[in-house]
Amino acid sequence: MPITDLLERNSKLYGDETALVEINPEVREEQRVTWKEYELIQPTGDAPYRREITWSIFDEKANRVANMLLGRGLKRGQKVAILMMNCLEWLPIYFGILKTGAIAVPLNFRYTSDEIEYCLKLADTDVLFFGPEFTGRMEPIVPKINRQMLLFFAGEQCPAFAEDYLRATANCSSRAPKILVDDEDEAAIYYSSGTTGFPKAILLKHTALMQSARMEAIHHETTHEDVFLCIPPLYHTGAKMHWFGSLFTGSKAVLLKGNSPSAIFQAASQEQATIVWLLVPWAQDILAALDRGELKIEDYQLSQWRLMHIGAQPVPPSLIKHWLTYFPHHKYDTNYGLSECTGPGCVHLGLENVHKVGAIGIPGYGWKIKIVDEQNQPVQQGDVGELCVKGPGVMVCYYHNPEATGEVLENGWLHTGDMARQDGDGFVFLVDRKKDVIISGGENLYPVQIEDFLSAYPKVHDVAVIGLPDKRLGEIAAAIIQVKEGMTCTESEINQFCMDLPRYKRPRKIIFAPIPRNPTGKIEKPRLREQYCGVRLVEAQNQG
Repeated sequence: MPITDLLERNSKLYGDETALVEINPEVREEQRVTWKEYELIQPTGDAPYRREITWSIFDEKANRVANMLLGRGLKRGQKVAILMMNCLEWLPIYFGILKTGAIAVPLNFRYTSDEIEYCLKLADTDVLFFGPEFTGRMEPIVPKINRQMLLFFAGEQCPAFAEDYLRATANCSSRAPKILVDDEDEAAIYYSSGTTGFPKAILLKHTALMQSARMEAIHHETTHEDVFLCIPPLYHTGAKMHWFGSLFTGSKAVLLKGNSPSAIFQAASQEQATIVWLLVPWAQDILAALDRGELKIEDYQLSQWRLMHIGAQPVPPSLIKHWLTYFPHHKYDTNYGLSECTGPGCVHLGLENVHKVGAIGIPGYGWKIKIVDEQNQPVQQGDVGELCVKGPGVMVCYYHNPEATGEVLENGWLHTGDMARQDGDGFVFLVDRKKDVIISGGENLYPVQIEDFLSAYPKVHDVAVIGLPDKRLGEIAAAIIQVKEGMTCTESEINQFCMDLPRYKRPRKIIFAPIPRNPTGKIEKPRLREQYCGVRLVEAQNQG
């Protein structure tokens, strides 16, 4: 079954029920509503701007997009990119693309003009839908991209070089196009995070998307009555594949445009969210606001919130232990994955395994794992090696990059580039990225282990550990620490706290500075290395 069949099924079974809600706390009622079919609840006082669509309207909108594209000559296997912020238009456009048999290509909303141009060309893009936030970035590259590329604008004040997509779809049929889409058809191209240069294009089949939807619903015991609060960007496999659990069960999801602690609590309360996926920085911000008394649980209706899960990066055990002091009734899950394996879930902790906090978990539904050494041989249990995964969500290839594909795919096994170990109970513990391992005086230092340790210090809000060049040892560990708001911290405090670490694991440099993270919550270590490696470090006394 292709992923599009789920949308059509939901339209038939739950047509009048709410499928998607968009909440934007920073937009008020003067904002024009773009789709008349939306039920609009106008804000009053401090209430946020809110729109919603039903499953039947969702499906009809996707059909209009599909029929418009087919009418413009789009063929099976051609590429259609989406460059938009999270909004109600995003997913109907995505599914409209898939209904044509074409391949959807979501683009990172942080891409510069050069990166947009690069990704459009790499994917052989034939059509692009973009939002008003990107007009300025599109203008300089329009003369450089394929003159035959169709450009559709989703918003107000359509630029001269594009078409208004609402007008283009207005008179198109709302019935499903008669295009046969198969499980084995190629469905989407997602881009890697680009931490080692320009991003790579990851090609996925409908089989992979369906695996993700089924797996998400099974892992999190999602039912039709659940309400999923989705905050991360939809261009990323993380947010999309977690939402697929709602698609699989025909349940409501809320797209929140904002990640402040109060906005998250307000949306969860207002929409009666039962499942919330948070990135580490947002969970940290919520806990800090609760600790300071700025956020009070009793001011919101949160008793229905049953599950908090986190992924996209290693999660400090101290964070979850802190979280459960405020929400002892919450079930918790950690989800591990890469875009190369259709996002989160190839390894997951499991709702019943909170006693294993610190592990990324066990093989997910339909997945196999192994941990291997440099010769691709399985390591002894407990030893550190590279984590490899195999299952129906593994990518087809890096599009137009057979060399890179060959480096990570072998007989269906995906080499993740993550170093891990497995305990006696079969639980996998992520040690670090293979490329992030610090070799100091011949010893391997795993930054994640040091970061987890430092995260437990009460004054630490966020932390990143990187290797800095050293003439004698080759590299030394440097800890960049972001101190909690309103607090001060000194190097001597951190050094004293680190006395409980083995000597060789103690950071040799302490730097107090903000921690940069990308939209999916991952620490941007290449930026930190660029900033600090080879540069004379001036140690700060404190940061408040």
